[in-house]
Amino acid sequence: MPAYPAWDADAARALIAERAHLDGAMLPVLHALQERFGHVPREAVPLVAEALNVSRADVHGVVTFYHDFKDAPFAGRVVRLCRAEACQASGCEALVDFLHGRGVPLDERPAHARVAVETVYCLGLCASGPAALVDGEPVARLDPARLAALCEGAAVEAVREMVP
Repeated sequence: MPAYPAWDADAARALIAERAHLDGAMLPVLHALQERFGHVPREAVPLVAEALNVSRADVHGVVTFYHDFKDAPFAGRVVRLCRAEACQASGCEALVDFLHGRGVPLDERPAHARVAVETVYCLGLCASGPAALVDGEPVARLDPARLAALCEGAAVEAVREMVP
């Protein structure tokens, strides 16, 4: 599971400065901050606003609008389960029912949880669904056994080798 460093204003300024020149820099900046710190720290908002010459409200609005940006780090595994049409046609809703039966909530990151399962709509793995991103790594042709293994912390590579 990822371990994120503590807030470091100098590191944040460096990440922001590396991307501030880009067209539409706010999203790349916010993604870089989240990758580094596991979330977009509240302390980063004024730094981003100043560097990009926008208001703090503009930055806050973007952070709160996009559900990918988090306001607190999550130390557990993140499974992003695709629920788009192609994955629905190949059985992702049965996986959702399986998770519900095991008491795994969707689209929540409880502080005490070892795994968070989030809904996404299309990972581009349409021909090999149901699919998920597990800590950023794609896993295709999921079934309940493989999904359970991922939720219990099995290595992505080991699950990829399991026969679906």
